[in-house]
Amino acid sequence: MDILAELAKITGPDHVLKGHDTTRYAHDATGSYNATPIAVVRPADTGQVSAIVSLANATKTPIVPVSGNTGLVGGTYAKGAILISLERLNTIYEIRPDARVAIVGAGTIIAAVQDAVERHNLIFPLLFGARGSAMVGGALSTNAGGSNVLRYGNTRALCLGVEVVTPTGEVMNLMSELHKDNSGYDLKELFIGAEGTLGIITKAVLKLFPKPNSYATAMVAVSSLKDALVLLNRLQNETAGAVEAFEYMPGSFLKMHKNHFPKTRMPFDTNYDVNILVEVATTSPSMSVTDILETTLGKMMQEERVLDAVIAQNEAQRAEMWQRRESSAEVVFAISPRVDSDICVAVDKVSAFLELIAPRITQLAPDAYTSCVAHLGDGNMHFSVYPARDDKQLASQLMEEIEDVVKSLGGSFSAEHGVGLSKRPSMARRKDAVALAAMRQIKTALDPNNIMNPGKVLPD
Repeated sequence: MDILAELAKITGPDHVLKGHDTTRYAHDATGSYNATPIAVVRPADTGQVSAIVSLANATKTPIVPVSGNTGLVGGTYAKGAILISLERLNTIYEIRPDARVAIVGAGTIIAAVQDAVERHNLIFPLLFGARGSAMVGGALSTNAGGSNVLRYGNTRALCLGVEVVTPTGEVMNLMSELHKDNSGYDLKELFIGAEGTLGIITKAVLKLFPKPNSYATAMVAVSSLKDALVLLNRLQNETAGAVEAFEYMPGSFLKMHKNHFPKTRMPFDTNYDVNILVEVATTSPSMSVTDILETTLGKMMQEERVLDAVIAQNEAQRAEMWQRRESSAEVVFAISPRVDSDICVAVDKVSAFLELIAPRITQLAPDAYTSCVAHLGDGNMHFSVYPARDDKQLASQLMEEIEDVVKSLGGSFSAEHGVGLSKRPSMARRKDAVALAAMRQIKTALDPNNIMNPGKVLPD
């Protein structure tokens, strides 16, 4: 069978890309995983996805789903496989303001969803730097996080239902719009975060929220991470949980950011060690979040817990503050060699991690330096080590040291980027053996021919 000819019958020949035409699909955002696929197929709807997967299953041809390809862990690496691009599944089918739901195709760009619902005075609160190109299907498949997890939860918490094409080509309708449905196993949760290894999400029912009518955003320098948590908890108490983002950027990162973007301004005249981007928002016309933020910061300055603070006075200043945070990946990935981690500990253990890991890194790599940008409100750290030499054995040793400290604090080696290829060694070292066995059983049961994004997530 000429599988490319059969694929062309399904989608039309213009949507089966080969050779040079596959270049823009052949690498992820890191640039570390490059491979020319057999072909890139661009189905127009769920029916075509089903037909493509059925054909792949019958011929035992590996397939890899891809959305915006903004991932950081090699989850769309497709050597010897067919890439199924969901970019044409970009229909926004319904926005129902009274129910606060949106029904969208998996290829819909996240920013497009946000723009569409804003017209109804609603928000889809999935906030990260790549939202202008990342798509709904990819965010669901990796259970993406971002800066608003503190208030709204990660992508899993923002989804009521999904439609999935299984590895045998069948269409599973899990498009529930319900907040309560105790009718057996919650299969939706199985596919969200599975990184395309168990099926391809083609549609979703997304949860929407009222758009805040006012924001208060500030850069704050504090004496310590412990004092930062005091600030967070006081603001949560004063605003009834209205803190939307609480992002940690150390002075070392702000220097890196200034070096990479020399025309940008530093947030303060002094480069403090502990800097927080905080944003509070409300839908209540009677609550002035700016007044609450000013009052809280003033009291903590008197206590010498807050060292300095700048509150955004307009949208341009707010955007400038957010630019520092949302461009962090670009800054971090501009320097090599590096060892990246996407880890999570309890919010009150972030400081302990940083204190415990420092001497271990110094012992292994005395000339190395580090960077840590964190969603401090949920304990998720993007911790990077920059050793003086490019040495795979050293990189592995450094990663194991990071994992050791994270494990000692009851944390996770993987927080919001997924596992893909890059964290499979960590899965082998750190994931509970019984849990891994259960995952393999599920994979075998749903995908007996192992065609669906093979070689990802689960270690050999």
